[in-house]
Amino acid sequence: MKFVLLLLLALPVCALADQDSEFLAAREALRVGNASRLDAAAERLKDTPLEPYVTYYQLRLRLGAQAAPQIKAFLARTDESPVVDQFRGDWLKYLAKRESWEEFAEEYSRLLTADDELVCYSQQLRMKSDAEGALQTARKMWFRSEEMPESCAPLFEEALKQGVISEADVWQRMRLALESGNATLAKQLIKKLPKSQIFPADEISRAASNPRRYLDKTNFENAGAGKRVAALFALQRLSRQSPQLAYTRWEQIGKYFSEAEQRYFFSWQGYAGAQAQDERALAWFAAAGDAALNTRQMAWRTRAALRANNWREVWESINAMPPEQQKEGVWRYWKARALKVLGRPSEADALYAELSREYNFYGQLAAEELGAPPGAEILTASYRPEEDEIEAMQALPGIQRTLLLYNMDLRTEAAREWAWATRKMDDRQLLIAAEVARRNELHDRSIYAADRTVQVHDFNLRYPAPYREALQENLQKHGLEEAWVYGLMRQESRFVSRASSVVGAAGLMQIMPATAQWVARQIGMKSYRKGLIHQLDVNIKLGTYYMKTVSHQFDNNPVLASAAYNAGPNRAKQWRGTQSLEGAIYVESIPYDETRDYVKKVMSNTSYYSMLFGQPMQPLKQRLGIIEGENPKNRKSYRDEK
Repeated sequence: MKFVLLLLLALPVCALADQDSEFLAAREALRVGNASRLDAAAERLKDTPLEPYVTYYQLRLRLGAQAAPQIKAFLARTDESPVVDQFRGDWLKYLAKRESWEEFAEEYSRLLTADDELVCYSQQLRMKSDAEGALQTARKMWFRSEEMPESCAPLFEEALKQGVISEADVWQRMRLALESGNATLAKQLIKKLPKSQIFPADEISRAASNPRRYLDKTNFENAGAGKRVAALFALQRLSRQSPQLAYTRWEQIGKYFSEAEQRYFFSWQGYAGAQAQDERALAWFAAAGDAALNTRQMAWRTRAALRANNWREVWESINAMPPEQQKEGVWRYWKARALKVLGRPSEADALYAELSREYNFYGQLAAEELGAPPGAEILTASYRPEEDEIEAMQALPGIQRTLLLYNMDLRTEAAREWAWATRKMDDRQLLIAAEVARRNELHDRSIYAADRTVQVHDFNLRYPAPYREALQENLQKHGLEEAWVYGLMRQESRFVSRASSVVGAAGLMQIMPATAQWVARQIGMKSYRKGLIHQLDVNIKLGTYYMKTVSHQFDNNPVLASAAYNAGPNRAKQWRGTQSLEGAIYVESIPYDETRDYVKKVMSNTSYYSMLFGQPMQPLKQRLGIIEGENPKNRKSYRDEK
């Protein structure tokens, strides 16, 4: 990517290049543990914005009591860079492992971001003065489905010894671990049970490796608690493959379980059924009775009610959610819709009015329910920074470091530095920072800053449209709506041409390598090779062709096409169900969290881009339309593709 680096124009290009090479050399010296090479690079970078990083690298290599004066001097700095607080965490762990508790206590009070390891160390220290409070905090941390740091182990052991963590708590954490598929932790927890309750860990191993075989081959008559827990784990795994298979087996063995365990089974059977779009999901949730549902189960109970067009159940399910979950925009919107159907329009309108002030998918839908047109603020910026304000923002060390780190393609460090530098900014400062990022072609950071404003906005910064000229030929060739293409690109890559995902998607339009190869063959691009996927014109050519392909496959329906672009055409088809669905309900009931969020944002982005491009106004609800049902004979579970 080409960076303008306006704030550094006074420096010759060779100086910038030297600075980059010295910094990269310092990073490499840290990696291989070469202190002398690191010191040499640090000396040459001492008067640059990157100095905090190289000082941090030096202290990392010299972490120990002998470097205490230099360490204290570094930690005494203001919070100018995230690496200061990051190193404070490193130093605190060093002190805790050596039981230097007095120094730990002094420094811990200055820490801004503590991970679980440090929290547990702090509670170890608290044990000396407030054992009861420390053990109660440990109990709150106990209920996790993942392994906890070693620093938590002494607290947990003492809490178990004192009865603060009970036998029931051990069973509960074991269930949490199994629900998340963490069989390793579950087996470790068996050792924490009273001797009379301990059972062979092999029960869990066999249930994990082949749940269907375990359920078929095991006799559950007079089974102990451990075997029943393993069976419920196997049933959960089987229900994710096929709710019908799990239910068939349950009908044979359910009588051997307690009433509480039966309700527990049905809470997870309802969850699996709702995700698989099984029409029995609500009945299974009803069979769970007063079983405590977690937030995921409550959400899917509501989604099952939406697909069943059961608005009273939608309302009741949302009301049963914890208060914090009910405050989420998605559930405020659907609660308002339910209230409207149930004949309580004034309550519905009050929810719509509050939600309509938010600039997102459900905020847009809420505004449309009230008949409110888009506000003028979408087309007209309420604040434009002056040049002197931009220059002052560019002079901030944190902003300079961000630009330099991006220039070296150190995106993770740059994003962290940007978040740190802008974390306390007000709306106007955020818009100034966003403009600085835009001018330096850091579109993702510009969007990040502009998206955070609360009252003062610039939607051209929230929804930038770079590369318009480069896109036009392909848009016209494939008959694609420009607003939809930009809505998708904004969500895919935030316009970072070298973006790469953990699964291998690459470039501006985040194309998977196999898809890129297929498209290249379709369009006769004989010279295509893997390295070209990040090249702007090639990525646009491949991505727009694939957008056209999935769009035509779904009769130009942007909802289905967006879902297909993210999760694959077959899944997008399978999620349709057998009955016609309102587009918003189809989107809300997409089983994959990532794809559900993706489609909402793509469609919301498309609506905003359409307005900014001066196109005729089309309500978001109209864009979402109606998703026609699929012939039941052609359907199969979305899990068949997992």
